[in-house]
Order: sequence, then C-alpha cells, then structure tokens
Amino acid sequence: VLAQAKSVAVADVEAAVRESSAMTTAGQQIQTTYKAQIDQYNSRATTLQAEVDVLTAKLREEAGKPTPNQTTLQALNKERTEKTQAAQRELGQIEQPYVLAASYAQEQVQLRLRDAVKATVAAKRVDLLLTPDAVLDRADSVDITSALVTELNRIVPSVSIAVPQGYQPGQLIQNAARAAQGTAPAAPAAPTGSAPTTR
Repeated sequence: VLAQAKSVAVADVEAAVRESSAMTTAGQQIQTTYKAQIDQYNSRATTLQAEVDVLTAKLREEAGKPTPNQTTLQALNKERTEKTQAAQRELGQIEQPYVLAASYAQEQVQLRLRDAVKATVAAKRVDLLLTPDAVLDRADSVDITSALVTELNRIVPSVSIAVPQGYQPGQLIQNAARAAQGTAPAAPAAPTGSAPTTR
C-alpha cells in the first residue's frame, strides 16, 4: 500500500479534537460552569493527599525501626490503603459532573471526526493518512493535523456541555454506530453512580 500511495500524510486526530474550537470553548465553559466542583475537587484532593502522606510517613517511620512491629505495619498499611480508596471514591463523585460534561462535548466532536478526516484528505490530495505513532520519522511538511483542526472547526463550530439525563460516556458513539448499521439506538442507561476513572 505504501509503495502505491503517491501522497502520504500524518495527522494526530486526538490532538485535532482537543485543539478544535468547539473543544477549546467547551473546556472554558466547563471551567466556568463547574468552577465550584473543580475548586472543591482541588481542595479535597490536597486535604486527602495530606492525610495519606501522614500515614505514609508513619509507615516509613515504623518500617525504619531496627525491629519494626509487624502488626503496626499491617495496620498502618491497611489504613493507608482504605484512606486512598475512600479518597478516590470521594473525588470521583465530586468530579463526575464535569468529567461527564467533558466526555459529552468530546463525543460530539468525535462524531464528525471521520467527515473531517475525509474532507481534509480530499483537500490535501492524500492517498494514505497515518497516525504519528505509526511513523518512525517524517518531514514536518507531511503533518496535516492543523488542516484537520481547521476542518473540524468548520463542520463542528460548537458543542453543548449540557449533559442529557442518563448520558453515559461512549453512548453517542455507540448510538451513531448502531444508526450506521441500521439498528435502533439504545435507550440511555440509568446512572450507576460509579465514579469516573479519568484521574
């Protein structure tokens, strides 16, 4: 395929989505709309990390003794593990609204990514488009990521950060795939309350 391709280019599609005007604006809107939750997250993360650090210091202190007490070590290790897990759950609940909003915004751009890639490849007369991780070496002139960003900006000028009731990450993409296959989209799943794992 490479030998037959007259024009080869590289594009970082993930970077193009991130750098698109729609995602940049959505990020700013999320920072404003969810400022209270973001500030709460940062404050609690600092506090919880300090609590875990205290337990880590106690654990190191006990482990550094000439004859460490194994029962104390086990108890401290258990307490630290439980504190860390509880912190992750708490922080996951705090960040869930704005993580969902970011996911929803990103999926709206990703829904149009294939169209943007096709239009960019056609405009640049590219026979073969590769991702940066598939290339060992290249000239800067073959990178068409900025052209892809321009095309995304044209076809997806903006997205919503208003997450619909029952939305789950990946749902828009799955529904679009089902629609392309001619099957009915799935009904929104009921929120499970599980914490996102993006951090």
